[in-house]
Amino acid sequence: MDRKVFAQLARELYVAVTTRTPIEALTARYPGISNDEAYQVQLEGMNLRLADGHVIVGKKIGLTSKAMQNALGVFEPDYGYITDRMMALEGDALSLETLISPKVEAEIAFVLKSDLIGPGVTVAQVLNATAGIMPALEIIDTRIKDWKIKIQDTIADGASIGRIVVSGQLIPVESFDMRYMGMVLEKNGEIVATAAGTAVLGHPANAVTWLANKLAHYNIPLKAGEIIMSGSLTVACPVAAGDNIRAIFDRIGIVGARFVK
Repeated sequence: MDRKVFAQLARELYVAVTTRTPIEALTARYPGISNDEAYQVQLEGMNLRLADGHVIVGKKIGLTSKAMQNALGVFEPDYGYITDRMMALEGDALSLETLISPKVEAEIAFVLKSDLIGPGVTVAQVLNATAGIMPALEIIDTRIKDWKIKIQDTIADGASIGRIVVSGQLIPVESFDMRYMGMVLEKNGEIVATAAGTAVLGHPANAVTWLANKLAHYNIPLKAGEIIMSGSLTVACPVAAGDNIRAIFDRIGIVGARFVK
């Protein structure tokens, strides 16, 4: 694919964000698009955001649980960038007028205290570089019509990122094993999913390790101070106006979000 096509598709996706008007799947128009080409579209899209005043504050990993991989028919995670305008404060109402077709995922957010630069990053290095973790919600969204996406579509679309909500408490990682941390996801007071940390590639730190080493191919580091979303523990939960979502994590706390028109 020509670089001009990358720029064209990135602009289409960015316009879809700002107008809340979904577009046809990229894979329907360019069936041969590769994952690497989709990442080029994502990078062009991020450059548009930066030119518009966004600031990168972290990165997200998607498709880390078997449930999400099976839902999309893939066997490797993907990644995207988090900017300051994607962050939402816990307790603030999230307006559906800023989203297209949102769904919510419960995740463990890592906050880094030192850089991680691949290749060769290990789980031990990830844990040593982590200032702490927080309960988090990712509101995923797609700029593709009707969620009719393949892996290349979601990669190009910033790994389908919408908004990020984190709790206000940073918990050190030294005293417990994240693999056995339980999580209950509630929607309007009803349990919709349960899982444990092991659902994320066997250990949430494995996801961050994968990301640090994957980004080494593009000479991109994970930086001190960044928030790294390690991926959903369960399938995503659709939401509508009036819904209240709460994720309760064993030993690290609770995070919630409410949605309005």
